[in-house]
Parts: sequence; structure tokens; C-alpha cells
Amino acid sequence: MTGSLAQEIEALLSAAFTPTRLAVINDSARHHGHAGDDGSGESHFTVEIESAAFAGVSRLARQRMVNAALGDIPGQRVHALAVRARAPGE
Repeated sequence: MTGSLAQEIEALLSAAFTPTRLAVINDSARHHGHAGDDGSGESHFTVEIESAAFAGVSRLARQRMVNAALGDIPGQRVHALAVRARAPGE
């Protein structure tokens, strides 16, 4: 994780979910020159998060929970956000 946007994503998710595991991976370099690459170096991210908040929640609902916690980041400030959300023990 590098960059201010990655740090903001980590802070927002930590506050919302108190994760037992959290990785914010900047994938932007792999998408350089592709659609959505704004040249900022912070256009594509993968989030791997494990939290008890996801227990008994569908994959789609987990994605929506993460997107809601991130506010205007997905789709507006970041072109692509891949989310791998799990409950402990999954």
C-alpha cells in the first residue's frame, strides 16, 4: 500500500469494520494506459478484508457494505475496486 488514497481506503475500512485482516493493494501500474487510468497512479485497487461484520452476509451484500463505507471513492475517485471480503474462518 502506498499513496494517500490507499491510506484513506485503509482508514475508512478499519473504522467501519474493525478487520482482523486488511490489505489494500494498488493495482494501478498493471493498468497503465488502459481505460480508467487517469495517470495518478491510484486508479485501480484490490481490497482484501476479513471481519466479523461479514459473517452470514452474502458476497454481494459484503461488496455493498465496503462500497458504502468508502463513500465516493469507488466509481468516482477510483476507476476499479476489486473486493475480497471474508468473515473469520472462511
